[in-house]
Amino acid sequence: MADRSVVISGLPASGKTTYLAALWHLVTAREAKALRFESLRHGDATHLNAIAARWRSARVQDRTPVGSDRLVSMNLVDETGRSVRVTFPDVSGEAFRRMWEDRECEPAIADIIRSGNVLLFVHADTIQAPQWVADVAALSRQLGLPLPEGGEVPWNPRLAPTQVQLVGLLQLLCSPPLDIGPRKLGVVLSAWDKAEGEQLTPEDFIEAKLPLLHQYLRWSGARWLWRAYGVSAQGGDYDSADEKAASLPQANALRALDRPAMRIKLISEGRESNDLTEPLAWLVE
Repeated sequence: MADRSVVISGLPASGKTTYLAALWHLVTAREAKALRFESLRHGDATHLNAIAARWRSARVQDRTPVGSDRLVSMNLVDETGRSVRVTFPDVSGEAFRRMWEDRECEPAIADIIRSGNVLLFVHADTIQAPQWVADVAALSRQLGLPLPEGGEVPWNPRLAPTQVQLVGLLQLLCSPPLDIGPRKLGVVLSAWDKAEGEQLTPEDFIEAKLPLLHQYLRWSGARWLWRAYGVSAQGGDYDSADEKAASLPQANALRALDRPAMRIKLISEGRESNDLTEPLAWLVE
């Protein structure tokens, strides 16, 4: 059974680094309410301060280099003083991609994954939807593009639809040697500012855009007790990582806010907050 620990997971470019940057700002600025900062268990405070500074300056984060040591683990405490361990095993997401593509997991990552409940990140604006062969063929004909005949198209697990990869990843967490029994799962739809125009709740968005994932979670029984969150940790479009590039009006507006935390929006179960520790607190209730 999971202890009071949360594992942050998700495929590459799913919003984990931005969340970590905003979370580090909140807990070090003492603006988080559900949980507060106690100590940094593992990680480089210099790196965390750097990504938080980029977040405050409304600039896109640099891509996390593959193979870099970016394990981050921190202790947070709730209002009763009980400790909660929050771990980002691989901010780049490559560890979770390897689990899906190669069915491999490093022993150290496996130990972390087995330790607690899960916060799963999905980028709401980059979901790779399934494509039907008939639809692709019809579109090719409309565009006047020739259809290859008799040739094989190389396939890679990375080409699978987003929902297939996510369900596959969750199924791996329910299989030996990663299975620890029933767990809580928070599904975070990052870049929620790009999706909220559809006027859907986070759970309804998952049902509409990721129906396979929704069905899997709905009928998983006691395996996963889950909740959906819409999170906009940026608050809008950020300037390029290139500091010489022109600034965007939206980024300028975000930098002008008196409190950077006000750019954060977290939506769940009909309420809005800017406290990114709320999903973590729910996971360890």
